[in-house]
Amino acid sequence: MDSVPSHPIMDCVAARVWEAGVLQDEAAVWAAMQQAGSAVATAIEEDFREIGGLPDDSRILVILGKGHNGGDALLAVRALLENRPKATSALVMAFGETSLRPLARRSLEWLRRDAPGRVDIKSATEALAPTGHYALCVDGLFGFQFRAPMDVDTAGLLASVNAHPRITFRAAVDLPSGVGESNAITRFRADFTYATGIVKQPVLAPEVAPSVGRLRYLDLGFFKEEAGVAKIGGAEASTRFSNYVLNKDILAPLAGLRASLTDKRSFGHLVVVGGSRSYPGAVVLAVRAALRSGVGLVTAFVPERLAPEYAARHPEAMWVGSPETRQGGLAPGTVDLIKARLSRATALLMGPGMSAEPEVLSTMETIARSTPVPLVLDADALRPEVLAAAGSSSVVCTPHAGEYQRLGGRAGLRPASAAAELVAVLKGPLTRVVAASGRSETGPTYYSPFGGPVLARGGSGDLLAGLIGGLLAQEPANPLLAACRGVVWHGRAADLLARKRGQVAIEVSEILEQLGPALQP
Repeated sequence: MDSVPSHPIMDCVAARVWEAGVLQDEAAVWAAMQQAGSAVATAIEEDFREIGGLPDDSRILVILGKGHNGGDALLAVRALLENRPKATSALVMAFGETSLRPLARRSLEWLRRDAPGRVDIKSATEALAPTGHYALCVDGLFGFQFRAPMDVDTAGLLASVNAHPRITFRAAVDLPSGVGESNAITRFRADFTYATGIVKQPVLAPEVAPSVGRLRYLDLGFFKEEAGVAKIGGAEASTRFSNYVLNKDILAPLAGLRASLTDKRSFGHLVVVGGSRSYPGAVVLAVRAALRSGVGLVTAFVPERLAPEYAARHPEAMWVGSPETRQGGLAPGTVDLIKARLSRATALLMGPGMSAEPEVLSTMETIARSTPVPLVLDADALRPEVLAAAGSSSVVCTPHAGEYQRLGGRAGLRPASAAAELVAVLKGPLTRVVAASGRSETGPTYYSPFGGPVLARGGSGDLLAGLIGGLLAQEPANPLLAACRGVVWHGRAADLLARKRGQVAIEVSEILEQLGPALQP
């Protein structure tokens, strides 16, 4: 497998060692804290746009501990107040102002200096009066070195913050307080967690997902070398990791100039097989996304009654009307039509809207068995018998939680042949891309910190499948890269849409209009 632009996810012990190697003196730590504070503020500004933007007259609640995590939070609030002369902040220091470590104290001094008269230190009782309203609460209480148990007073503070009825947006710096090498019973409940520098393994645990909210990764430049390799103390230290976080750099090649001496055949040919009378729209969404992926050619095999309408609406694709079953699905005769055109294809996507009729399932198995090009299996094609039929073909499958169980869970995600490569895109609030080959049942896992609830709509998965299919057709030798790139592109476009239009009053096809802007830095 070729490398995928990403950074390693570490447990707390490894993260501590790595940071110590990168930040070797106080000056380096202070520079990193300033960078983290600025990055957190920018990310909060961007994510707040999903609900209309952070108001100019915001009241911001900050809960603080003793160390650098609190310093990062203070520097983030400083950056937010800088552009909002009417905004104010209330600081609750769980262990008192005298407990602040030197760099956290310096952060507080900077905040007071740059926002005079707008920084109040309050007791928890004062700050958390039920009549008070805060646009934003920033959690800088504990960092990743936290270990349970938590003392009763601090747990009470977190419980009061979590229960406060008038906080609009809750942001955790690095990881929610109460989550760490071991977890407390009471944890800060964030809407967004902004992992600074390194994503720490504890934020991925399913049991803390309600506390983490949506995970964002803020790259502070700790990984200047290829993922898994860093220069520490002047010597190159190489480590293998099993989990990685994807970043937007994976999209950079798509944003650059294409070679001038090319034609449509230079960018691959995707064959799409899908559609039925019962589910006519899914294949259209998949084809539309594939057309936006940059692929040179798209040929779609759909039930013959649907082809004329689709061709009239989307003439950029070649629509091939195929034999239908009585219920309007693709009949076995479709296989011969596909074989006649497959010699010029570079990838095949199968499944969107196909239905689960016995004849259709037989058709899908036969296609999977006889296809020499890499496959993307989505929706109705996500069945153990179809996956097993793929034989030596490389396969990308894109299950949501229910389809994952239908495939047999983790045990079902293994290549049918020792020569094959299988990539599973496990869709969910934090989508994971898992790679395996015939030599290994499980490979590295890549997490995407992009996207959000705006994707929790019918048709979202069809768009993703079309994107991955189009990308795979352009680079058929690298299904892992195509899958990871598609997931990031899809998620970035969804983020831009939510920031532009909100989370509610949108149609999923509007994501297509954000694919171009999502490629920009």
